[in-house]
Amino acid sequence: MSNSLPLSRRDVIEARLAEGRQIVAASLAVEFNVSEDAVRRDLRALAAEGKCRRVYGGALPLLTPSQPMSARVGQESGRKRILAQAAVAMIEPGEFLFLDSGSTNLEMVALLPKNLEATIATNSIDIAAAVMKRGDVPLVLIGGAVNPVVGGSVDASAVAAIEAMNIDRCFLGVCAISARGGISVYEHADAIFKRTLLRRSTARIALITSEKFHERAPHRIGGAADIDWLVVEDDLPADDEKAAIEAGFALLRLRDVTPSS
Repeated sequence: MSNSLPLSRRDVIEARLAEGRQIVAASLAVEFNVSEDAVRRDLRALAAEGKCRRVYGGALPLLTPSQPMSARVGQESGRKRILAQAAVAMIEPGEFLFLDSGSTNLEMVALLPKNLEATIATNSIDIAAAVMKRGDVPLVLIGGAVNPVVGGSVDASAVAAIEAMNIDRCFLGVCAISARGGISVYEHADAIFKRTLLRRSTARIALITSEKFHERAPHRIGGAADIDWLVVEDDLPADDEKAAIEAGFALLRLRDVTPSS
């Protein structure tokens, strides 16, 4: 079956899958100037060979490797920025906020209104640097040994710092989510840190790009009872939406949230 694939296109797809990247059929069709149906046929052929997993709109690697935070920054930034707009609209004046390490949460910093009446705490090096660059929002940086995959501190000292906090609103970083497995991450220490973060937060929110409903990660953070809102994209497939709701998750699609000005 694979012999029918143009070699150059096949090489590109397989190389990107090997890097742990998602394949988006629409983007690849534009790149190679072919129809989306042609790309879908390519992906079906690769899936039949056991080289990828077909998902809505494209394909994913069979096993997604954990990428360092530095590699994730800038990927799918347009989609993440739209999710970040919805998140910023949920913030109330005077809140003590926690922005967990994650590339989508990083997008929030530039969208915060000027002279925001809130304090931001974070364990992320990149988020802290972005807040400092703004210069108009009080910042609390959680210290400790920096985990390069997480992009911040999640060790015992970081956990101890969170235990001493009363957080009004937490924006949690999530690697994978499923109805059966709940919300999960790749790093064991990160899971411990995030469970503590959820326990010390009043409002708990996660911004979820659609492909995370098809990712797999080994360390469970919690389930539907541990998170207040999942902010999801409009293109979330109906089957994934139904499964998440049946599992007890409260979903907010982007159209349900008024973006901040």
